[in-house]
Amino acid sequence: MHPSIRLTLLMILCLAGPAWSDTDPVAHLLARDMAPEGVVFEIVSADGDYLETTLPLAQDAARRLRDRFPGLDVVVVTHGREQFALLSSAADESPQVHAKVRSLLDEDVRVHVCGTHASWYGHTPRDFPDYVDVAEAGPAQINDYRALGYELVVLDP
Repeated sequence: MHPSIRLTLLMILCLAGPAWSDTDPVAHLLARDMAPEGVVFEIVSADGDYLETTLPLAQDAARRLRDRFPGLDVVVVTHGREQFALLSSAADESPQVHAKVRSLLDEDVRVHVCGTHASWYGHTPRDFPDYVDVAEAGPAQINDYRALGYELVVLDP
């Protein structure tokens, strides 16, 4: 590559700055003039308690996005070990997580878990409450939303 082209590209990258804030996962979306088709929040971790911290972040971000872009479609896809806090049998152990999912649903935010990951641990869709959608595969569900123009936001507190 010609040195002047390389320098020009470097200057553009420096002036552009980061795509989003390290502390605010939706700052780059809130700065837009036009709303995206929708937003899909991805949650994936080996930490079984991860939803306790990430679902409140998703709810706060969804509210801020909808304040800026009323009617914006927002969904959550969780597809790691954390999704097992949403099993029906875990409702007594993780009541705050189940309550937060119901609260998200009340705000028109759908929550999907990964059926493939669940099956690896002997769980079926019947093992999750009716208010949780069991997608065939979490990553495929995310890709389906992205194909519809949704912006992906990975939640990592």
